[in-house]
Amino acid sequence: MTYNCDITEKEGKFIAQFPDMTNVLTYGSSKEEALEMAKDALDGVLSVDIENGFSIPDPKYNGGYAVEVSPKVAFAIELRKARAGNSLKDIAEKAGMTYQQYQRLENPRKTNPTLETLYKLQKVFNRPFLAL
Repeated sequence: MTYNCDITEKEGKFIAQFPDMTNVLTYGSSKEEALEMAKDALDGVLSVDIENGFSIPDPKYNGGYAVEVSPKVAFAIELRKARAGNSLKDIAEKAGMTYQQYQRLENPRKTNPTLETLYKLQKVFNRPFLAL
């Protein structure tokens, strides 16, 4: 999953902002540093937004610089989207796991699914979460 950011120079600082994520803004002393900071800021804001149940906009903007979301954050977002209107409890039961186990999977700070768990989730949602 990738979001694109624009970088502009102002007063010797390089400001990075994401048109798709208006609440993410950071800067660096160079374009390279601004891109590093942009990745950290994007992952941080997405993680907090997921934990707070906020909707996550799909990446649409194609200009500027591509910034890849960390795999844990991207997985949590994709899993939550796949769940759609179903409850955590319902999906956990279908996957043969406890509510708490499933809940951790949608938390980017705690998720770390095994291959077996990915296999179960792919069967529940009838879609791949891992392409090798």
